[in-house]
Amino acid sequence: MKEDLEERIRMFANHILQTHDTIRKTANIYGYSKSTIHNDVSVRLRKLDFQLYQETKKVLDENFAEKHLRGGEATKKKYQEKEEDLNL
Repeated sequence: MKEDLEERIRMFANHILQTHDTIRKTANIYGYSKSTIHNDVSVRLRKLDFQLYQETKKVLDENFAEKHLRGGEATKKKYQEKEEDLNL
């Protein structure tokens, strides 16, 4: 792999490990697509640095398991804001 590609992959993985951000949030921060981030930390990282891949995968698995909770909170917030707007 090219050095800049390897550096990008490690940058994404280290960011996810440090911040516990989701793939979507990481993509927004760095200006890449979700598909690119996912491919880098799931497929390419596994070949590049297996230990870093395993650590990153734990965080991604946690995020995946909590996804339904974050979605519920977002929906709750949405309807609370609508209710507040109606009361004004």
